[in-house]
Amino acid sequence: MGRLDKKICIITGASSGIGATTARLFAQEGAKVALTDIKVEFGEQVSNDIGSSAKFFPHDVSMENDWQRVMQGVLSEYGRLDVLVNNAGILVSGTIESSTVDDFHRANSVMVDGVFLGCKYAIAEMKNTGGGSIINLSSIAAEIGQPHFLPYSAAKGAVRTISKSVAVHCQMHKYNIRCNSVLPGAIQTPMFDEVKNASRKYLPPELLKPSPAGRADPSAIANMILYLASDESSFVNGAEMVVDNALSIQ
Repeated sequence: MGRLDKKICIITGASSGIGATTARLFAQEGAKVALTDIKVEFGEQVSNDIGSSAKFFPHDVSMENDWQRVMQGVLSEYGRLDVLVNNAGILVSGTIESSTVDDFHRANSVMVDGVFLGCKYAIAEMKNTGGGSIINLSSIAAEIGQPHFLPYSAAKGAVRTISKSVAVHCQMHKYNIRCNSVLPGAIQTPMFDEVKNASRKYLPPELLKPSPAGRADPSAIANMILYLASDESSFVNGAEMVVDNALSIQ
């Protein structure tokens, strides 16, 4: 307990799945947590369940003015920012032939624009208050090139590269801001159910068998995020933390 004692944290996409699990874990470890999401009812419920250590902010991560409003709200409430978890994401399926430009832009607006804006505004605050930790949620889809989730895979690939660029930039400027990405495998979340349903459209039955790697509870990812948010990972910067039970190397 207390691994994030008194740290101020923003977690996007916190209304369910990995985001909600991470928010609960952060609060248990002593953090003050700002939960954000476009799903207001569910986000407020998670915040209420956590209690006084949490506050919910409606937030469309693809919109710069929303980032400005949320950041102002967090600073007004808590005075600073120590940790940002860019977790918000959407599943957009399709191959290179079936995907439309709109599909591609929709995936990137949330997962690339959202991560870019989050990093940009977090750095602006963290560099003036002693530093911090940024954790961006990528995916093993960024590594293995899933053909039937091209828009999603491309966006998550960009998240990996943004994270590295941010890490080096902040190190060069001595901001004491670390930036790392987490690449989950199959995690039992609402999005995983979407993946299974979408896969049936593109893959033959013999390729839809359960993976020998299995799937994990969201807490497996939340614990990795907790490590990266804590001072225990003070020398971990620009890393890609794959959490997939060896799925991506089979």
